[in-house]
Amino acid sequence: MLDPIKLAQRFIAIPSVTGEEAAMAEAAGDALRALGFDVQLLPAAPGRPNVLATLDPPSVLLCTHLDTVPPFLPAREDADWLYGRGACDTKGLMAAMIAAGERLIADGVRDVGVLLVIGEETDSIGAKHANATLDLPSVRATIVGEPTESAFALAQKGGFKFTLRSEGLAAHSGYPERGRSAILPLLDVLAAVRASDWGHDTTLGHGTVNIGVVRAGLRANIVPDRAEAEVFVRVVDSAAAVRARVETIVGGHSVTCTEDSSNDPQFLSAVPGERTTVVAFNTDVPHLTRFGRMLLVGPGSITDAHAPGERIRKQELLDAVDLYRRAVVHLRST
Repeated sequence: MLDPIKLAQRFIAIPSVTGEEAAMAEAAGDALRALGFDVQLLPAAPGRPNVLATLDPPSVLLCTHLDTVPPFLPAREDADWLYGRGACDTKGLMAAMIAAGERLIADGVRDVGVLLVIGEETDSIGAKHANATLDLPSVRATIVGEPTESAFALAQKGGFKFTLRSEGLAAHSGYPERGRSAILPLLDVLAAVRASDWGHDTTLGHGTVNIGVVRAGLRANIVPDRAEAEVFVRVVDSAAAVRARVETIVGGHSVTCTEDSSNDPQFLSAVPGERTTVVAFNTDVPHLTRFGRMLLVGPGSITDAHAPGERIRKQELLDAVDLYRRAVVHLRST
């Protein structure tokens, strides 16, 4: 029987930063093939395959992502924790899902499938490709694995990412009147972004905004001719409402706005009797619309994901195997 901790260690040892998922796809495919699954590696981008593993036509999919954020961090452990890039986001979860599949097969369950996708950490290209190309009419429910501390998420906030750009005229900073700063109008817009109300929902709470990247100028003694900022809103009402707010903020300023990505909040299913939560982070859920009702659950904490000390508690990883198994059994009967 699979040891999910050792399997997670194997997976963590394989670098799979977004864009470089091929080796991880091969390893996960090998692990699933060894259990008797029919495994397909399905290119979702050049050299970047999704993994689909099935037995009989699946009624339930277990789904998570193959990629991680940078940088690669090797696996290590102590008595209680497993560390490394992907420990909780999401190679530990993947190992628990595969181990759950092994136990389900031993129980005679053959209508469970596993879908592992690329690119979740950036543009969800793997989920979008699967949604556009896979024909799985038998699927009634999909369990998406992300670190929710093993509680089923009843809702997740949406996302709205946009880029602001400003152009000016370069000049010697000793004679600023001969130029036009690109930074100053951008700062005005960013101040308005910070001061804006980004909505409220009784379940999801307040919408929030993060000015994540600002780029401008070449030297302190040059009036800057270009400036830009990347901004991310956690959406609680709708992407359309956020879009209207952004248009109002930008209007009247010499700043352009490009919408990079957007999706509405998602309201999700849960398994009766299991713990529930609400999450502020984004997932592949909005892009998997063809695969039945959506559930979102996984061991580990989102506060450990992407961190230099990313980790997952070993016992929670072990417990997640049975959590996924219980969820599949319930969903097959409903």
